[in-house]
Amino acid sequence: MTIHEAAHHGSLLADAFAMPVHWYYNRDALDRDYPDLTTFLAPLPHHPDSILWRSQYDPVNEQADILHDQARFWGQRNIHYHQNLLAGENTVNFQLARALHEQVKSHGSYDPTRWAELYVQLMRTPDWHRDTYVEEYHRAFFNRYASGKRILKCGISDEHIGGLATVTSLLAALPEGDHRQTAKEHVTLTHRHSNVLRAADCLTRLLQTIAGGTPLRDALMSCAGDWFSTRKATDWLRQPDRIIIGQRFSPACYIDQSFPASLYLAWKYHDNFEAAVIANAKVGGDSCHRGAVVGSLVAAETHRSTNTFAPESYFQQQPQSPS
Repeated sequence: MTIHEAAHHGSLLADAFAMPVHWYYNRDALDRDYPDLTTFLAPLPHHPDSILWRSQYDPVNEQADILHDQARFWGQRNIHYHQNLLAGENTVNFQLARALHEQVKSHGSYDPTRWAELYVQLMRTPDWHRDTYVEEYHRAFFNRYASGKRILKCGISDEHIGGLATVTSLLAALPEGDHRQTAKEHVTLTHRHSNVLRAADCLTRLLQTIAGGTPLRDALMSCAGDWFSTRKATDWLRQPDRIIIGQRFSPACYIDQSFPASLYLAWKYHDNFEAAVIANAKVGGDSCHRGAVVGSLVAAETHRSTNTFAPESYFQQQPQSPS
């Protein structure tokens, strides 16, 4: 297993672990509903912070239907975003990451059109992902594509950290080399916001630097200075994670808050993958998508420092084996 492959596994593990508490902003409710958050868990049928009751998706035609039989839950209160998933399963964005990894690995290279066509095929297939909620960027992409827009031009200026969910898996499947431009080209398919593209580039540089032998904390100092201050992070160590991600940074999905929040957790828990993943989930908010950063960076550092990373050894229950 390479460092990039460890990062791929770490990203998937962090998403699967956070899945039941994804988008919990009421931390009292999170603690009440999941008091023993130490292993993979299935989601409860209710979600007190769910916004599905006010979410809406109107496909322009049947070619834009990506909700399938889950559409009936939109408009209802307290529906869990991931109600159909089992303990240890990945959410839709990370199921796409697995599919991307498999495709790129099998071809030995990345082709944006080839990937976009598979993305369309998978999302249009009923029961492929079984998730109830799909993010705005998916909905916009499919309405634009179903309206006749070219497949490589359907992305929107989405500024959410969900745009990073597939980056680590892409890098793990590619041959050794500098893939910053490839990562940017890939993320642009769905997320055209400049800050998401900057974050994707930063994550790529961080992973490539760690793969080159640099410790994670040193890599953060050299590659992420425009996102993260190690001086401030050192001062913050005395405060609980829920203060740092809650008052210093928002736990929400917007990239200008979620990406530095993720880097802080990766910095703090650089030498303990399990603690990093648990801490990320327990601070609430967009924990699954922050997991793409926290999980990948700390898994990469674990492999760099120990020359091994064993996905099956974490969180007791065995999740789906990554491709």
